[in-house]
Amino acid sequence: MSRPVESPFAAAETGDRLSRRDYKRALGPLREQLLEDQVQLREEGVPVILLFAGVDCGGKSESATLLTSWMDARWVTTRAFDEPTTEERERPRFWRYWRDLPAAGHIGIFLSAWYHDPLLDRVHNVSDDAAFERQLEEIRSFETMLARDGAIVLKFWMHLSKDAQRERFEALEADPLQRWRVTRKDWDNWRLYDQFVDVGERIIRATDTPEAPWTVVEGADPHTYGLRVGTVVHETIQARLDAHRARKAEPAEPREPDPPPDDREDTLLCGLDMSQTLDKSEYKVELEKAQGLLNLLHRRTVEDGRSMILVFQGWDAGGKGGAIRRVIAPLDARFYRVVPIGAPTEEEKAYHYLWRFWRHLPRAGRVSIFDRSWYGRVLVERVEGFATHVEWGRAYDEINAFEKELADSGIILLKFWMHITKAEQKQRFDARRKTPYKRWKLTDEDWRNRERWEHYEVAAHDMIEKTDTPWAPWVVVAADCKRFARVKVVRSVCDRMKAGLRD
Repeated sequence: MSRPVESPFAAAETGDRLSRRDYKRALGPLREQLLEDQVQLREEGVPVILLFAGVDCGGKSESATLLTSWMDARWVTTRAFDEPTTEERERPRFWRYWRDLPAAGHIGIFLSAWYHDPLLDRVHNVSDDAAFERQLEEIRSFETMLARDGAIVLKFWMHLSKDAQRERFEALEADPLQRWRVTRKDWDNWRLYDQFVDVGERIIRATDTPEAPWTVVEGADPHTYGLRVGTVVHETIQARLDAHRARKAEPAEPREPDPPPDDREDTLLCGLDMSQTLDKSEYKVELEKAQGLLNLLHRRTVEDGRSMILVFQGWDAGGKGGAIRRVIAPLDARFYRVVPIGAPTEEEKAYHYLWRFWRHLPRAGRVSIFDRSWYGRVLVERVEGFATHVEWGRAYDEINAFEKELADSGIILLKFWMHITKAEQKQRFDARRKTPYKRWKLTDEDWRNRERWEHYEVAAHDMIEKTDTPWAPWVVVAADCKRFARVKVVRSVCDRMKAGLRD
């Protein structure tokens, strides 16, 4: 006979309460430890994400208030999330959480956050089991991504028994200064207590991972749960910092690029027909036709509230800028934005590498055009050694998950690799050097990148092969002939928009 699985809430409900005297005796040393934790976190540049979920009035906000009062509040930020604003509804669900992630060395406290909707939707049968599992998988992916990038992720489920929650509601309602905290919705949820407990158990079991563990805390007594939360936070920070320092003490992983293979005949780029051209007269007719269709389709996407993201990657002098100008020419300037991406700033380096791209996601009916993008992690950061093999190696799956989330929210995605031959690039570099108004576009870095052409070619092959998905396809453009490339790009955008509108 199989042994029944014990509820994660069983141990919490049998917890002992602390006396006021014991509480005061333990609080002083704990506060000193937490303040020292903050100093070490800033020295090591490690962000901390603390998430509180659980039953209504179970001590979530109180725990956040206690922790903030015990620590240096300058390095702690608490975020609670109400119903999404119009701006937030027009973007993927996790957009508002990415915006509020803590920087390196800071602590971010989140109340319910990304667990709120899955919990309520399943309890009230807004979602079925399949949708619920997809939401939890999305959460696991999100938390794991942050943890593997170096963040400490720690989650607390604040629990109360049904009787204890009723007593808490009644006590608050009896206090004229506190009764506002208990609403009709809270009582409605209390009547569904068993369903909330069942779904809560499923959430904990499904998302309790080594990278982002849950701690269930009895929320009846503020002294007891305050010290419990503070102690777990301190012990977890110290354990993770010890592991962080141990990794730093290990021999550094080589950051030199892998040598390119001797035979590159089978790369995606080698098989591209680079002889494709358009003469001037044909170019003018075909471009005008494609841009006219693009204008019509763009107006449709604005009316339908469909956002679009275009990504342009490719060789230096590969024609990205010229292609982008032909795309935006027929668009309403109020509804698009070109986002140039260079090396990350000091502020951006303090966050996960995808953070800065989440900030630029378009609203409903808008278009964001990225001149270079998140693919820098698997291109320049890979080739130039700015990211370790482990970092850029896991980025393919992270990028695919990121783009899937964008597509699932209704965003139309399309990515371009502007490909030119090495000989054509040399001609364009020489032309830029001789042309006064183009000279600024040619840098020493462009020449250095050219020296590693073979490395970039292999990296581009891997990038396209591993991230060419139905929801975010790549278009490889033979761009030795600028006229052919520009028409190809505009036509491809039209085709993708038509497919997206049909979907």
